[in-house]
Amino acid sequence: MDTTNATHAIRELVARSQEAQTDPEVLPALHTSDLVLINLAGRRVFGREAFESAMTAALASPLRDVRTTLEVDDIRFVRPDVAIVSLTKTVHDERPDAQGQGPSDFPARGAMTYVATRDEDDNWRIALAQTTPIA
Repeated sequence: MDTTNATHAIRELVARSQEAQTDPEVLPALHTSDLVLINLAGRRVFGREAFESAMTAALASPLRDVRTTLEVDDIRFVRPDVAIVSLTKTVHDERPDAQGQGPSDFPARGAMTYVATRDEDDNWRIALAQTTPIA
């Protein structure tokens, strides 16, 4: 199985998801409609609509000042249209309360896993996103 093009497309998907982390119209569209998302705090969200709602609420709170960066560590193909993507998530907590006024309640890094699937239009989307804090 030649995975060169798919690997490139998945790396682009990861880059777009990082760029869109403060855009509740763009980021959810990079996910499947039936996605499962478990965030760094352990909150589980089912479905794109619930994700969009949770994201909109988070961006209206001090969480809007918490950014993350993603580094792809590994991509493994289960099938030509399904990939497990291992990432390292770095948290940049820029909330005013977090700057010099005590430790952040977010871990600085997380081990993140995406399950990415390719749809009938040859677009890759995130079907599962799960983050485990790294102590």
